[in-house]
Amino acid sequence: MNKIPLTGLTPSEIVEQLSIPQSFRGKQIFKWIYSHVKDFSGMTNLSKELRDSLAEKAVIRSSSVNQVLKDPDGTIKLQIKLHDGLFIETVLLTDKNNRKTACVSCQAGCAMKCAFCQTGTLGLARNLTAGEIIEQFMYLEEEAGTLDNIVFMGMGEPMMNLEGIRKAIAILSSDEGRNLSTRRITLSTCGIIEKIYDLADNGPAIRLAVSLTTADPELRERIMPVQKGNPLPELRKAIAYYANKTGRRVTLEAALLHGQNTSPESAKRMIDFAKGIDVNINLIPWNPIDTLPFEEPDSKECKNFVTALENAGLNVTLRTRRGRTIKGACGQLGKTTTEQ
Repeated sequence: MNKIPLTGLTPSEIVEQLSIPQSFRGKQIFKWIYSHVKDFSGMTNLSKELRDSLAEKAVIRSSSVNQVLKDPDGTIKLQIKLHDGLFIETVLLTDKNNRKTACVSCQAGCAMKCAFCQTGTLGLARNLTAGEIIEQFMYLEEEAGTLDNIVFMGMGEPMMNLEGIRKAIAILSSDEGRNLSTRRITLSTCGIIEKIYDLADNGPAIRLAVSLTTADPELRERIMPVQKGNPLPELRKAIAYYANKTGRRVTLEAALLHGQNTSPESAKRMIDFAKGIDVNINLIPWNPIDTLPFEEPDSKECKNFVTALENAGLNVTLRTRRGRTIKGACGQLGKTTTEQ
């Protein structure tokens, strides 16, 4: 880009990159950005000379909303065009208590190749910057009002862009930024053990979700290649370490695939994996993707699996699927191609 995008920069970085002589101006500009000001002319406590200089050298955001899709259930999906022509998608979810959650992407595409996920078929284009991550949250707030939570569960593997996410969280949770509590932030990973320890030891202390899907090592390796270098016994140790170190219960997530990971044996393996560590289990019936060779589980299949886990004393939630008519449901995000 010819101009410097300011979203995602700290106050000191704003001052440094724009060669502003008064350091306090960085905090003023920073605060305006997270007050949803879209034009430098709206930064009314800055001199006209400084505002003109900012307009010449910088832009507030580097991306733009290309398309807005709305599901009858209240889900909103934004297709966002990045400065280099790539596209990402971000989703607003509203629960039965009207709490609003931003489901944001951290990468354009994904390298993890989970077999049941649309994003996993795309390959990885690149990591998103902290600014590109934050802009998704800002666009969703402008579309739907103040948001309650943010989850890193969109396109990409968050642990492979951990530094970008750390910076985005630091800005969103800062007093002059969005002032969002870290208790309202969740990161979901397919299970990269080294990075789970890194997050536990070096923070931030956010909520962790691990996409387990199955505790059968052979099946998991077939449908989640991350299993090859991150075996289940070691993953279990890392999850326990995170829960103990942070004092926060970890969520285990499983996409339920008809005839694949819903049998009594599958339930037993998941029970054995989860027992003795501080976890919740979120079960999500698979959302259909035309190009992938899986089927949705039926209601009896889901109920039997939930019952088996509950009878073992585990805390289980069967998630309601939202945003399916706009392909905004879990696993369905997928546009990254350059605009022709």
